[in-house]
Amino acid sequence: MALSDVFLTPLGLVALLSVVPVVILYLVQPDPRRVELPTLRLLLEDDEQDASNPLLERLRRSLLLLLQLLVLIGLAVSLAGPYVTVSESQTVEETVIVIDGSASMGVQTDGSTRFAAAVAAARESTTGTNSVVFAGSESRIALRSGGVDEVERTLDGLSVADTPTDLGAAISQAASIAGENARIVVFSDFADDGGWTDAVRSARARDLQVDLRQFADGGTANVGIVDRAFTGREVTLSVKNFGTTEVTRSVALGDQRQSVTLGPGDLERVTLTVPAGGGQARLTPGDGFPTDDTAYVAAPADPTVDVLLLTNDRNRYLVTALSVIDEVRLTVDQPPTTVGDDYDVILYSNLDSERLLRGNVEAGRNLIEAGGGVGVLAQPSPPDLLGDFLLLSPSGVGTNPSVGQVTTDEITRGIDFPPPERYLQGSLDAGTPLVRTGNGTALVATEQRGQGRVLYYGYVVNDDPFRFNYQYPVFWKRATFYLAGREPLPALNRETGSSLQFANETSVETPDGTASVRVVLLDRVGFYATPTRRIGVSLYSEAESDVVAEPLANRSDETGAITREEERQVPQPLTPLVAIAALLVVVGEIAYLRRRGDL
Repeated sequence: MALSDVFLTPLGLVALLSVVPVVILYLVQPDPRRVELPTLRLLLEDDEQDASNPLLERLRRSLLLLLQLLVLIGLAVSLAGPYVTVSESQTVEETVIVIDGSASMGVQTDGSTRFAAAVAAARESTTGTNSVVFAGSESRIALRSGGVDEVERTLDGLSVADTPTDLGAAISQAASIAGENARIVVFSDFADDGGWTDAVRSARARDLQVDLRQFADGGTANVGIVDRAFTGREVTLSVKNFGTTEVTRSVALGDQRQSVTLGPGDLERVTLTVPAGGGQARLTPGDGFPTDDTAYVAAPADPTVDVLLLTNDRNRYLVTALSVIDEVRLTVDQPPTTVGDDYDVILYSNLDSERLLRGNVEAGRNLIEAGGGVGVLAQPSPPDLLGDFLLLSPSGVGTNPSVGQVTTDEITRGIDFPPPERYLQGSLDAGTPLVRTGNGTALVATEQRGQGRVLYYGYVVNDDPFRFNYQYPVFWKRATFYLAGREPLPALNRETGSSLQFANETSVETPDGTASVRVVLLDRVGFYATPTRRIGVSLYSEAESDVVAEPLANRSDETGAITREEERQVPQPLTPLVAIAALLVVVGEIAYLRRRGDL
């Protein structure tokens, strides 16, 4: 056994040499002088004295020397840093708890959930100082350097988020706040793709203890809705079987119902018509992971957009583009005419100034006040009656410009606008330009006017190259939905983990209750209702629905197995104990000197 196996700094044993001068001092010390008193013998001779070795006898009888030697030896050993090896868990002073709150932790098992089991285990893993990092829709520090009671209260306030999570980010955050002699304990099902392993290796490289506690019971036969796609008024739901046996599921939305049979790992698609107002698409029978058994589908109460096209020169390309939109009910009329109040959108195109009635324009103004929309298409000589509907002051017709800046917007996203052959020149008086020519003239502009909306389309109708483009109907579908204040179905149906933002504090009804907020995190499946719309939020995550977790003992990577717990032997210093022992010997020496009468 080497000295380094017992002492942290073996060089400190050199201090033992201090014993030598003390022993020599005692050996060379002269004998005390013996005086015979005639009246009283104060000193008694020991008949058993071994006179053959007086030096050893002197050492044997000197308790003071022994005490001094013990003090010197204790101090020397203290300087050498004696230690014993112990398990690192016995030296932990701080615990950083990482709780996985992702959707898969909501798998039900034995009347409880994985999350509930993880929280119960976390309560038993506390030390004197504790921190808690929660990995929900986003990683956050729920508690920093708190006691056991604070940990209890913090854990009581946590709940599963119906979202995927980044467990690796949470472990890295835990490592960033962990102090010296701290350990990180991760409570998770570890059902994701294993991206957290890099964070574990990084933390261990910093000499932090990282223990992994897995909770992966249940979920072996999960079948879930993992995606959706909207086409017109229909939704296509993707249903996947994550189990190992063939199953049959029924998918119901409103009064529609379809049955699908799926083998192990199979994915099937079911197309259903979205009812007015939306609804809940349910898988039956359910299973141990109910979060992905329901898709919350939001839709307008009235799915039809009623559009009136006022024109004196029928634009067949525009009529065709609007007619192929399933949600649009198109009416084409020629001024002079009477306009009713049952439209969501009015479009003005190729109008004869002498035939356009003031009442036709007033109908547009009334529609805007009612929350509808008006669109104006450019023509060489716009009627003066259109007034501020035009959004710009015309100054003539320009030809063959280049297309300049295109602002990314829900209307223009992904559309390639061609250069116009002719366009209406002028400066924009109101609204926001979405598409401009190279010289800055607006080709497409919008304005929010009170509760309503106005759109300006600057391509001169009869010389519009965009009308031959396959994206032309896409643009007009988005434009009519914008003008009607109707969001398309994909915008009304979101995945968990995103958020809604508002310019001002807005009352939002969420699955957890009603709150007045500017930003609401969509971390629960269900419906979110604002004063103007209702949003359907569902999990739609194939990775999170794959709730079967491989045991940690079976996982490995290029650095070796990722174990459930990390066991390491570390030195436990004994220096304080040895120093205390030396101090006690000093106290004993003082007591002995007092008893002899030397103090």
